[in-house]
Amino acid sequence: MATFSGGEPGDRAGPAREGHHPLIAQPHTEDEGTVAEAEAEAAQLSTPARPLGEPGRRLDRKSPFFVGLLGAAGVGVAYVLAQAVVTAQHTLILIGLALFLAIGVEPAVSWLVRRRFPRGAAVSAVLLGLLMVVGGFFALAIPVVVEQATAFAHQAPRYLQTLQDRSSPLGQLNGRFGLQQHLQQLLSGGSGVLDAAVSAGKAVLGTLGDLLVVVVLTIYFTADLPRIRRTFYRLVPRSRRPRVILIGDEIFAKVGAYVLGNALISLIAGSVTFGWLLIFGVPYALLLAILVALLDLIPVIGTVVGGITVSLVALTVSWPVALATVGFFLVYRLLEDYLLVPRIIGKVVKVPALVTVVAVLLGGVLLGVIGALVAIPVAAAVLLILHEVTYPRLDRT
Repeated sequence: MATFSGGEPGDRAGPAREGHHPLIAQPHTEDEGTVAEAEAEAAQLSTPARPLGEPGRRLDRKSPFFVGLLGAAGVGVAYVLAQAVVTAQHTLILIGLALFLAIGVEPAVSWLVRRRFPRGAAVSAVLLGLLMVVGGFFALAIPVVVEQATAFAHQAPRYLQTLQDRSSPLGQLNGRFGLQQHLQQLLSGGSGVLDAAVSAGKAVLGTLGDLLVVVVLTIYFTADLPRIRRTFYRLVPRSRRPRVILIGDEIFAKVGAYVLGNALISLIAGSVTFGWLLIFGVPYALLLAILVALLDLIPVIGTVVGGITVSLVALTVSWPVALATVGFFLVYRLLEDYLLVPRIIGKVVKVPALVTVVAVLLGGVLLGVIGALVAIPVAAAVLLILHEVTYPRLDRT
């Protein structure tokens, strides 16, 4: 029977000379029997080039036992994975959103890297720039928003009195739809208001926590994206890897162009809305402009919801201003769909209008707001795969 010396615990070359690792289950004795024999063979398999030996022969996949075992294991693994996905759905959505944002800022990072910036410096510069822009925006906007929110709270009693004035636009809406009655039912009962406040507080804290998780994950994903990309492509068989690289990089480019372009279009929407509201003296202009910019990130339905909200607030000024605001959003929506989107992101994403609407609706139903946000680039990726892989194969059969 073969025997071995245990080796020094700190000897890093031990596994290459003997099958029994010097840091595992010492002392090593002859009482190990057939395991010691296998360890002697393991010592022969271990080489400097292959410290853990060469891969062995594949199992006979046609064996009835192997087929049955593999089928049963597949069903069990599928069930466990399905349960895990359902349980971790919220966390998986946050991870997916962070990866989506990391791919979105990658064009800017790669642009700096191509100009001889180190990867770490490029990531830091892009993220620091975004942080400065967002931080500066909120530093300027928060005082104004707080001031306008305070003014709204002081003006709330006057708005309630306006609801009872049948000659005012709000009074006419109240007489037709019973707005005041609905508000009184909503606010009736102190416990109901308290519960609503507690629920709102929990929702805000939860949203801030999710936002922090997404920001941290986005930073890590952006910094490590080359290795993530490389690992993903190594999971593909070597014979198909070049083709997958071409298609995968094209999909990543579409996502990046969409994220940056969508952010730019939303900024334009908020700026134009702010100018319009200032010109016509609509109250809470900055607050409403920020709301429109955020809603415009959601394709198709975001601008509609924002326009309706702003138009209702414009009713506090007059009917003509409200109707003009409705017309403004209709014109802006046409300009956005047929001028801004085609010029900024349309040439890269290339998703037909019908597919856009269907994708946004399905994304909203499946994953809510996040699903609506990522629906268009996902649809673009699906269309690319259909045109490059599925349709050619079907044409050849």
